[in-house]
Amino acid sequence: MSEIKTKSFWNKPEGITGAIVLILLVMGGGFLLASSIAAVLAFLQTTLGLVATLLVLGVIIYMVLDPSTRALASFMYQSAMRWITGLFVDIDPIGVLKSYVEDLKTNLTKMNRQLAQLRGQMHKLNEMIINNRKEIDTHLTQASEAASSNQQAQVLLKSRKAGRLKESNIKLEDLYKKMEVLYRVLAKMYENSGILVEDITDQVMVKEQERKAILASTSAMRSAMSVIKGDPDKKAMFDAALEAVADDVSKKVGEIERFMEVSQGFMQSIDLQNGVFEEEGLKMLEKWEAESTSLLLGGEKESILQQAHDDSNVLDLNEPIAQPEKVGRTNQYDNLFE
Repeated sequence: MSEIKTKSFWNKPEGITGAIVLILLVMGGGFLLASSIAAVLAFLQTTLGLVATLLVLGVIIYMVLDPSTRALASFMYQSAMRWITGLFVDIDPIGVLKSYVEDLKTNLTKMNRQLAQLRGQMHKLNEMIINNRKEIDTHLTQASEAASSNQQAQVLLKSRKAGRLKESNIKLEDLYKKMEVLYRVLAKMYENSGILVEDITDQVMVKEQERKAILASTSAMRSAMSVIKGDPDKKAMFDAALEAVADDVSKKVGEIERFMEVSQGFMQSIDLQNGVFEEEGLKMLEKWEAESTSLLLGGEKESILQQAHDDSNVLDLNEPIAQPEKVGRTNQYDNLFE
């Protein structure tokens, strides 16, 4: 969380509104100036016009050079754009976080469903591998018996059947490993998403009351005076912290949904009966594995992949998925409000 950076005004929804309004103002001013250029020139030729023009230029230069005035003008413009944007889009950080909680809960339900489906497929695949091993042993035993009785045709037949089953098992075991990667990552994402839901819910419950108290004690005039004095605006700082949380959660929700698409795409590409999978599904999974970082998994991503590729680390499909524990765990977003 220490790496999260606050978005600038222009990178927020109200910043887009502000940019559009600014462009319209410039275009409108340019059009008015062009359409009344003759009248403007005539006005400038009078003493009153010259004095008024010099006064306007003086005010503009003063506003540009004076930090307090410039900050106040910026504050007023941003506040106006925020109000206009709020008429069409929910930019209240508390409201945005609540919507992310609902998205995460929906994703948790989908992930649980995917895990159940994946677990069932892995059980079937594992059973196929075990049955193939038994058949291989049977065919090799029969080939050995045929060799002792000098039945060369049976030796060849049983040896070939055992060989084909071995080749089949190599493919099936490779497929199982890929499915194990999916399962381990989905299970950890499910656990971490549960933690994320708890952390955001706790933050919303506490910070919603704090924000109401700040709004009750802070007026637009008081905020403006703080800006003029160069003091930090308490409400703006509080909202910036909430926006940083919302931005982080937004990226994590996006990562969850992308991996769920990878998982679903890979699962749909599998032909379990023949033990094969389409190249596209495999490429999606390999691309995700090759990506350097994971916001939701953090440093756990590398260890999860190592566990999946470690033959000695046997995955227990009957083990329940870990649930988030609150005891001894701090909220990952608390440091933003210190």
